[in-house]
Amino acid sequence: MTSSPADPAVSSPLMTTGEVADYLRVKERTIYEMVARQTIPFSRATGKLLFPRRLVDAWLEAQTELPGTGIAPAPPIYAGSNDPLLEWALRQSGSGLAVLARGSGQGLEDLAEGRAVLAGLHLLDPDTGDWNRAAARAHLPGSSHVLIHWARRTQGLITAPGNPLGITGLKDAAARGLRFATRAGGAGSARLLEVLLAREGLTQDDLETLARPAETHADLATLIDTGEADLGLGLQAAAGHLGFIPLVTDESFDLAMTKRDYFTQPIQTLLAFARTETFSRRARHMQGYNTTNTGQVSWTG
Repeated sequence: MTSSPADPAVSSPLMTTGEVADYLRVKERTIYEMVARQTIPFSRATGKLLFPRRLVDAWLEAQTELPGTGIAPAPPIYAGSNDPLLEWALRQSGSGLAVLARGSGQGLEDLAEGRAVLAGLHLLDPDTGDWNRAAARAHLPGSSHVLIHWARRTQGLITAPGNPLGITGLKDAAARGLRFATRAGGAGSARLLEVLLAREGLTQDDLETLARPAETHADLATLIDTGEADLGLGLQAAAGHLGFIPLVTDESFDLAMTKRDYFTQPIQTLLAFARTETFSRRARHMQGYNTTNTGQVSWTG
């Protein structure tokens, strides 16, 4: 029986086999065949077949054939924030995506302008305490994009091994004029630092910062390891043998892409690899990562 607009199935986020068959105007047998070939998004989380409506809609959009409009596909590039686990996974999975990590804000701009197929971000809305969705709505208007959760991360103050200066926090570092390594302005970590300083009643002007910002978390850690800086805000995963004082333990790092590109080979290869034990083992080894919800949809435009 075909669902009517008043039918609850129409607004439900999950559809049964019969409902998705009606929705696509095909027989149920066709749906079972598509599931067997894994050509349609589906879930067996509850022990029976269910079809997330928003993923089915995104899948339909991806199958749509457009007339020759002259719009070129985005190049196979990952842009956005530097993340050690993600960049390792992009290589190890064989995704074929090149890395152009220039900060969360720049990554969203690259994605919006068609200069990249995938962008990583960790941008905190200080007014709501929400991660990434406000930034995605601002940079990616319309309904063609989606955020996929990558990991929860721990950020904090990286110090010399054993924290020989006895640093206790941002206010302490500012009061003593300790040399602070920073990230470039468009980086999510730079914006996070602004929020953390504001909570202490400080600004970056209160810090004794190095003249040149670090390009990556690894670069920032190296500045501290070589004695060029006393401390900096960075990922626990980048600290290694250095000292580390956790400040934010639930930072959300997400991947932005078009709904159409979600179904392409490079991104599906990456997400499939993120479900393997090899990936989980690497995340545990790096420390400061929680990958429990990796691959889940966190926002749709």
